[in-house]
Amino acid sequence: MNVSYKNEAALEVLLAGLAEQSAASGWKPARIFTRFLPLKNADRIAPVLHSGDAALPWTLVVTEGGVRYGIDMAAGYSHGLFMDQRKNRARLRMLKPKRVLNTFAHTCSFSVVAALGGAETLSVDLSRKWLDRGRQNLLLNDISDTGHRFLAEDTLELLPKLDPRKERFDAIILDPPTFSRGKNNRRWQVENDFEQLLNAALELAMPKCAILISTNCTKLDAASLERRARRCAKEQRLVADYVAGQPQIDFPPGHGASTLWMMVR
Repeated sequence: MNVSYKNEAALEVLLAGLAEQSAASGWKPARIFTRFLPLKNADRIAPVLHSGDAALPWTLVVTEGGVRYGIDMAAGYSHGLFMDQRKNRARLRMLKPKRVLNTFAHTCSFSVVAALGGAETLSVDLSRKWLDRGRQNLLLNDISDTGHRFLAEDTLELLPKLDPRKERFDAIILDPPTFSRGKNNRRWQVENDFEQLLNAALELAMPKCAILISTNCTKLDAASLERRARRCAKEQRLVADYVAGQPQIDFPPGHGASTLWMMVR
């Protein structure tokens, strides 16, 4: 288990709460890692083993719904699988799309579940390192990379280039970071640039396209995401249905990503 904290006082509260929950449930994590979350990305450090066997490997494979994913507990930003997206991964797998665009793909977990349903995928992320781990996740599930593309590109720069190529998708994953800088040092901020991203994605949407909109920005909940998505649909003269992401018992309100499925008609 990885416990992220922003100051020492918060860490003490989190560890005490974890100990209390473990005692009440009878479940105890084999290892606990702590990870400091600094204000600046440049100040990030690798997680620290707080308790458990130090001789165990820091890389391992976990299974979620029968799907295997590689995990690296030593990674400074993310171990490789965002647990607050597991219901959305299950939903995408159930939808069985044929062509999936996975933007800000990270380690490509959405691409993996789509591929298991027979989809072709295009995974886009600025980091080639994360995409390489995405390829490994395909291999962990005995999936050939045939029909699966990986592009280390800036998503906002790439999407307009896909339209002239007649690239079209029946499922699109939009899970951007709250803040980032692109390859040309272009500043991205989800609360200001959300509509630009969604409008570019809608240009690539086939009829009946399912679009997952997700953010960890605390200023954007599912209701505000829907209001903005409706504005974009109106601009594009599209009709869509909107389904808020399902709550998860281990992510109390205000924790985890806010998610919305935009189902284009």
